[in-house]
Amino acid sequence: MTVQELNGMFKQIKEYTPNHVNELLDFAKRAYVQNEISFNQYRKLVRELELQGAFIPEEVEQFS
Repeated sequence: MTVQELNGMFKQIKEYTPNHVNELLDFAKRAYVQNEISFNQYRKLVRELELQGAFIPEEVEQFS
């Protein structure tokens, strides 16, 4: 799955365009947790989204 495909899936399900790549990162995480995408797909998407500026907020990282 590509970021473009993830973006299309996001638009179809959420019925709006994501405002920031972090929304796609959250969406990819949900898709992985719900077994909609594989670990390899998730890992690839995270890498691509991070290159586009996505990040995990610091508050969340503190509790991981």
